[in-house]
Amino acid sequence: MTPDKHIDLSGLNCPLPILRAKKALADMASGAVLEVIATDPGAPKDFEAFCRQTGNGLLESTTTGEGKFRMVLKRK
Repeated sequence: MTPDKHIDLSGLNCPLPILRAKKALADMASGAVLEVIATDPGAPKDFEAFCRQTGNGLLESTTTGEGKFRMVLKRK
């Protein structure tokens, strides 16, 4: 799957990764896919809760093994 947009939020701590992703999603069309890279250890759970609350889809949540987390979101 090729994301429509990619944002690297490495080095940012909660709540900034969620806020930046929310802003990016707001500028995207319904059904578009956003790839997020984050280093905040709480990011996977934060994005899971964010998607559950907003109705956006969490298509993938993985750890890259380099201390980074990759989440793939689909805009509702």
